Amino acid sequence: MTDPAAGAPSSATARGGTLGLRLALAFLGVALAAIALLAGLTAAFAAADVSHLASQQRAELARAIAVAAGAAWDENRTWSSADLSPVLDLAGHTGTAVQIRDPAGRAVASSDGFAAANGAQSSLPVVVRHEQVGTALVRSTGAGLNAADRSLKTALLRAIAGAAGLAALLALLTGLAVARRITRPVTRLIAVTRSMAAGDRAARVGEIHAPGELRELAAAFDQMAGTLDRQEQIRRNLVADVAHELRTPIAILQAGHEALLDGVAEPTPAELGSLRDEVLRLARMVGDLQTLAAADAAGLNLTRTRTDLAELAAAAADSLARRFEAAGITLDRQLSASPVLADAHWLHQVITNLLTNALKFTPAGGRVTISTESHRTQAVLRVADTGAGIPADDLPRIFDRFFRGQQAAQISGSGIGLTVAAELVHAHGGQLTAASETQGPGHGTQMTLSLPSA
Repeated sequence: MTDPAAGAPSSATARGGTLGLRLALAFLGVALAAIALLAGLTAAFAAADVSHLASQQRAELARAIAVAAGAAWDENRTWSSADLSPVLDLAGHTGTAVQIRDPAGRAVASSDGFAAANGAQSSLPVVVRHEQVGTALVRSTGAGLNAADRSLKTALLRAIAGAAGLAALLALLTGLAVARRITRPVTRLIAVTRSMAAGDRAARVGEIHAPGELRELAAAFDQMAGTLDRQEQIRRNLVADVAHELRTPIAILQAGHEALLDGVAEPTPAELGSLRDEVLRLARMVGDLQTLAAADAAGLNLTRTRTDLAELAAAAADSLARRFEAAGITLDRQLSASPVLADAHWLHQVITNLLTNALKFTPAGGRVTISTESHRTQAVLRVADTGAGIPADDLPRIFDRFFRGQQAAQISGSGIGLTVAAELVHAHGGQLTAASETQGPGHGTQMTLSLPSA
């Protein structure tokens, strides 16, 4: 059987070649149209100018012949004895045929080819001392001025045709060069795309020499590839982290149940309570993962209503007040009205996660402060603690899934609480940031939640 992937590159090459050929032919077609128009206009105007010049020359020649005939008549004051041979010779040398007539219209003298001449005819009066003594009829023949006229037109047309051909050749070469320049980066993009499709996640277009739009396309493609690579790495890490986090409670549950079944341990309330705690831990972790998955997929059913961020903060603080008291930690409230359009349920969970996180990392005797304030375009909530703070190396990663820094090594938790909070805030169109200091007592971490103000 034929592998479709094996034939794909040749097909892509054929399509790329067709694109380049079409671009080159398009350039050539446009150039030929412009050349044809220019050549046609040039030929028409040049022919008109040459014809006009030839007409002027014929008119001047006819006047000269009429003047010469008048001079011949003036010598004897009669046509019968006038010597008209110079007039006939002048007409013969200039490629015209002439006939001289008297006032009565009778032919006095004619060139040999006058009757056979079928060119343009001019009729001029022969005037001597303001008296018309006859008429000069001048006809064009195929020689002399007419032959020069035709030769000049032919030479002009040949020159225009030669210039048009040279311009067409240059247009073709330029079109091929431009088409190659345009299609080369496109071919590069196709090759890199196929490499990524084949599994090469490190394939990148890199810097290319191309027009600005293609450079932007290549940069956007590389950025997309980097994002996909990071997302794939995050997915792999997520699978590994979920497996790691679930392994411990499952192992504890398995060992506890086996001990009960084997009679090694008694089903005392303490033993059963320990198993129940692990089950609750698994349930919380699964619930956090469901919330995180819904936020990632933009699947949260947000019911936005006008609500006060201060009221939500007060409710979350009230729900955790006993835990703060039991831990010996002071919870300060500095709440001012901060209206927002948000889903109260999910936003309450975000504030609860932030307060719970501060509670975990603040020692007994410490202080946690929750405050709200409203600006023109933003409502801001801050949760600050006096704990040990977050090391600078860990701070950029605290919103990563299942990340547990140095300070969290001995504290229980799934490692996705802040991730869930950040995703929920993002779903509301807001931002969650962290700042921390580790220099001496009284310093700790401050989480800042910003939402569009209502």
